[in-house]
Amino acid sequence: MKIGETEIKWLGHSGILIKNSKIIIIDPYQISENIEKADAILITHNHYDHCSIEDIQKITKPGTIIICPADCQSKITKLTEQQIELNIIHPGDSANINSIKIDVVPAYNLDKPFHPKQEEWCGYIIKINETIIYHAGDTDKIPEMQNLTGHSKKENFIALLPIGGKYTMDAEEAAEAALIIKPTLAIPIHYGSIIGDQEDAQEFVNLCQQNTIKHHPFLVITHRKLYKGRVY
Repeated sequence: MKIGETEIKWLGHSGILIKNSKIIIIDPYQISENIEKADAILITHNHYDHCSIEDIQKITKPGTIIICPADCQSKITKLTEQQIELNIIHPGDSANINSIKIDVVPAYNLDKPFHPKQEEWCGYIIKINETIIYHAGDTDKIPEMQNLTGHSKKENFIALLPIGGKYTMDAEEAAEAALIIKPTLAIPIHYGSIIGDQEDAQEFVNLCQQNTIKHHPFLVITHRKLYKGRVY
């Protein structure tokens, strides 16, 4: 899908490709071989389905910038022969790739053991011209999301929210988060392979519709088959 001059493509699970003047890929996992090489790769945390060296190798090129938390470093340094640029970040940091600004925000669980706050894992806010894209990472509905409400005044504020449940928010919690954040468009992620399915994505869509939040389910992957998502 295209928002203004920015293309956003779901790669499955939590993987997202963002294309404008640069190609930015977030959390590639089990991606195809023909994905475009990335100018920058953003990793939210070190779990295998987010920091996948096999997938990162598919999309790196000389000069690719990789932005990731500190505990991903030991994995990423295996790619040093590919002439990458490694940037270690923490929530509260920011980075610039030409005119694109990237802010690092917290992502953690409140009452689950899978993503402790003290690990300082993250989500990202990517600002490209008049478009703002929030990739929440693996997170619950956390208090820091209140800080994102100011972006709702922007014409193009896109929220990519995990909906698979167990490890992250489920569809209901993600819809509640969307209601807090008030994006112009909410998109479900973190479903379709390891956890979560088409029904979870559809529940999120329905709840957002009830809350008059625009939403787009991209392609829903269920049991390794593809179903064309609907746009409301």
